[in-house]
Amino acid sequence: MQSPSRQQFRLSNGRILSFVTAGAPPSPPILLLHGFPSSSRTFRDIIPRLSGVAQVIAPDLPGFGESEVLPSPSFSAFAEAISELLEQLGIGLRHIYLHDFGAPVGFDIAMRAPDDVLGLIIQNANAHMTGQGPAWAATQAFWSAPSRENEAAATAHLTFEGIRDQYVAGVPDDVAARMAAESWEEDWRVMQLPGRMETQRALIADYGNYVSKFAAIADYLATYQPASLMIWGRHDPFFELRETLSWMEALPRMETHILDGGHFLLETHAPVAAQLIAGFLSRNR
Repeated sequence: MQSPSRQQFRLSNGRILSFVTAGAPPSPPILLLHGFPSSSRTFRDIIPRLSGVAQVIAPDLPGFGESEVLPSPSFSAFAEAISELLEQLGIGLRHIYLHDFGAPVGFDIAMRAPDDVLGLIIQNANAHMTGQGPAWAATQAFWSAPSRENEAAATAHLTFEGIRDQYVAGVPDDVAARMAAESWEEDWRVMQLPGRMETQRALIADYGNYVSKFAAIADYLATYQPASLMIWGRHDPFFELRETLSWMEALPRMETHILDGGHFLLETHAPVAAQLIAGFLSRNR
């Protein structure tokens, strides 16, 4: 195991991208892509374990954590930024961890260079319409008709209570009790910084563009069948459990583990997740 090291990289647009690394070559790289509303902090409890079997790269997406905001935030722009970082670090072949907002970024990177993908780790990441249940109605209405009223409804969760719910909503009380409030308190603190809330609003709108790419993603998965591991928190109120079946149909050889956690599975199940991921990485070099 190796202690994580936080570093900074100045993008070609002048903005700072903050990232955490651990491990070193010749171990195969793994790119850890977090979701809303967190940062590389999501992976704090698994990075030390993974560093023994992989070269870990865990960026804060632009406008999250310690990374600066982009002038025009979008998932494609995020993928460009992370691709710059990978090039700077000399990362070729890599595993990609997909979680929530990390999925559109990761798929953009993967589909640009499919032969560089050693495998996917899928954790509560949506890539099929089956993942979008009734809770998505307001957001879908905003994508269809981007009025000020629809935007207000689609972004109503951008409050302290809404950020907390990303962690605990729908999660059994005994599981939720294992989460530290400092996680959502830190996320909310960061969201109050200049440009951060505007980034979140832009990404909610842009997620509709990601959904429009689901057919292309299905073609990518069907063509390349990347080696894959799923670890999924079954109490996720945002992505329907049926989404796991769509993933398994798309990737019939995928190793799948449905765990008794929520959307932020690593807050409560980091030890077992790290063990499963480390085993997958060791077998899939």
